Amino acid sequence: MSMTLSPLITAVHFPPISEVKGWVAQRPADGPELIDLCQAVPDYAPAPQLTDHLATLLGDPQLSRYSPDEGLPEVREALCGYYQRKYGASLSPDNLCLTIGASQAFWLAIVTLCRAGDEVIMQAPCYFDHPMVLEMLGIHGVCASFVEADGGLPSPAAIEGLITSRTRAILLVSPSNPTGAITPPEIIAELLQVARRHNIALLLDETYNEFIPGGRRPHELFRDPAWGENLVQIASFGKTYALTGYRAGLLAASRQFIHHALKAQDTMAVCQPRITQQAVKFGVENLDSWVAGNRAMMARRHDRFREEFTRSGNPFSLSSSGAFFAWVKHPFSGCSGRQAAKKLVDQAGIICLPGEVFGAGLEGYLRLAFGNIREETIPEAVRRFREMDV
Repeated sequence: MSMTLSPLITAVHFPPISEVKGWVAQRPADGPELIDLCQAVPDYAPAPQLTDHLATLLGDPQLSRYSPDEGLPEVREALCGYYQRKYGASLSPDNLCLTIGASQAFWLAIVTLCRAGDEVIMQAPCYFDHPMVLEMLGIHGVCASFVEADGGLPSPAAIEGLITSRTRAILLVSPSNPTGAITPPEIIAELLQVARRHNIALLLDETYNEFIPGGRRPHELFRDPAWGENLVQIASFGKTYALTGYRAGLLAASRQFIHHALKAQDTMAVCQPRITQQAVKFGVENLDSWVAGNRAMMARRHDRFREEFTRSGNPFSLSSSGAFFAWVKHPFSGCSGRQAAKKLVDQAGIICLPGEVFGAGLEGYLRLAFGNIREETIPEAVRRFREMDV
């Protein structure tokens, strides 16, 4: 008799990106050259000065050793300088824990906040990793409905109406993955007030914060001396510095929260690799102009994509877009998002993600990650959507 697996994990769907990329091997051999709109990965390399700097460190034996669980003090000190520039924040290194990507930061936050049977409110459509984690831990994800007319932006009143005695956090991703929507600072501030009224956390995932056009400040929450009482932030530098394989994540919270999160950190990952920490330190101290250039480039890509996609005659309609993503409604009546995405793979050589992996009732949508294709490729990608046989 074989072993029994946990029903909590067997009930969770397979990683969507892996599932969709598995379709590629099955597509017709004479199909068009593949255009990947599936995974949000910058198409450009890290800054040469960053990789040159890391090369000078490789001979140091310390680079191969553990660091403190929360990260090297000098790296966290450099990050405090970044937070001062980015948010006007006066953080202490004790407010920061470096993690194996934003995904591990989310795990740390959730296991510190919640136990099985608790609830976390999310804005639909939800980044698929988040409900997957909650399901594996026996935590209930409660989704605030997607309102297409609002472009997927959260309604603080609607979210407050979902709070129960079991709610432990409001989870918000801004800019949104998958819609690209950028939640205005005033709505984020209102959500923090909702969290305070109910003694719960606002869990704010800002993985794409450096891709807000113009480099605008995402919010003013860190300027409140009492921010740590109800705010927990998840951050990532993987997209910012084109270091997705380095897994450069971060958790920002009160000293007390970080103290308890380190119990999970020690058992889960021990520490972020030192080479990743040194990459992040170099980045926040030297690459603001490089990041700004990439931000402007990504904004041009977004504008070009939106202009091309919304011209008349496209059977697909744009629901929301921004930062790295577009959230579109497909035209295939009676088809799930998976079926629609599979048609695009087979007939157009386009890979993207089906809407239902981002929440129930979203089968009519697809997520496109246009951040990983060059501007000159965008017209060809959109042409393939426009010429799909519906």
